[in-house]
Amino acid sequence: MDSLSVGQQVSVASEGPTVDGIVFDMPSRNKVVVAVVSQSRGPSFLTVNPSALSQREVEGEHDAALRMLIRRTPQPTRGAARGASVGGRGTRGHTRGAAHRTTGR
Repeated sequence: MDSLSVGQQVSVASEGPTVDGIVFDMPSRNKVVVAVVSQSRGPSFLTVNPSALSQREVEGEHDAALRMLIRRTPQPTRGAARGASVGGRGTRGHTRGAAHRTTGR
């Protein structure tokens, strides 16, 4: 597949049968995170190689459930430039854990 974009409908040809999915994230050139429906687990995310994907035009029967999974999952954050803070834990206030408190012996 030439070009992928987040939210695109795809078919995933991996170990088992071909399943319908929706692209959630593209962390690198060789990884694509796709929302798929597994028979045993229900809607979940699967990381695949882009060569295992093919574009599909028609809506699948599980697309509504996949869109709800994508909607309730926070978007992945990207790393910041060297030395910059991305946010989250340890960015403000107390950045280190408390030291061990002795008993005074």
